[in-house]
Amino acid sequence: MNDDTLDPTLRAALLARLGLPTQPLLTLEGLTEIYRAWCHAIPFDNLTKMLALREGRAGALPGGHATDFFNHWLAHGAGGTCWSTSNALYTLIRSLGFEARRVTGAMRDLGLVTHASTKVRLDGRDWLVDSSFLCNAPLPLDDAGYISPDPVFAIEVERDAGTHVIWSASPGNPDYLPCRLVGDPVTHEEYLARYEASRDRSPFNQRLYARWNRPGEANVLHGNTHWVRTARGTTTRTLEPVALRAVLHTELGVSNALIQVWVEAGGLEASLLPPSGSKPPPVNRLPPSQR
Repeated sequence: MNDDTLDPTLRAALLARLGLPTQPLLTLEGLTEIYRAWCHAIPFDNLTKMLALREGRAGALPGGHATDFFNHWLAHGAGGTCWSTSNALYTLIRSLGFEARRVTGAMRDLGLVTHASTKVRLDGRDWLVDSSFLCNAPLPLDDAGYISPDPVFAIEVERDAGTHVIWSASPGNPDYLPCRLVGDPVTHEEYLARYEASRDRSPFNQRLYARWNRPGEANVLHGNTHWVRTARGTTTRTLEPVALRAVLHTELGVSNALIQVWVEAGGLEASLLPPSGSKPPPVNRLPPSQR
């Protein structure tokens, strides 16, 4: 299966669902249009991964190939975690003619490769489009650094030691966390291997986690807690089971059929439990804007 191209019929259906022209311009404006459409339509979530792990399925984790990922999203509305969503975004962008490459990163800058992302080269300059941070606009990767002016989507880029560190603060976690870009480029085979290795160690294996955008609004759902950040601030609410299912369907756009299978596999019950395991080490550095 070639994950550098998409079947034309599938690509047309995907672009129609995203509200994009059949051939966006191969410019920064065109890339921004594609990425913003992605950020407002395709969530970062662990529903299908949780389901596969809870059912003990043999074989590869779901969504590692772009065709499988997009067919499932079109049918059921669920996204995936960084390895599957990043590969899918890379494949879409590359199939449209952009000069894209797969890259990896180290979340919390701990030296472990735990993140996937996508770089795009335009007019001699690199831009990051990340399917996990969902920051609505491509991030410039140069020596100058970058601090987003958008109060809702808090993200910064710092040039450091020959690469870049992406600082992000999501709703539900107001502290900025660093992600150092480390592998550039990497192969699809490495993505698949690291995705498979995440069966044993990942923050997205036991409880529900989802991130999605609406105009002027960033959402995070962790377990049964829902955070919403707007320019006015952040609100938090605890969801009962019925309300949690409703948010998955009406806000993330996940099909009721998939939600029901996830519930029957124990995904909802597990998400109502308090988090288990040790907490990650604290970050003892500040992003550029706070120094």
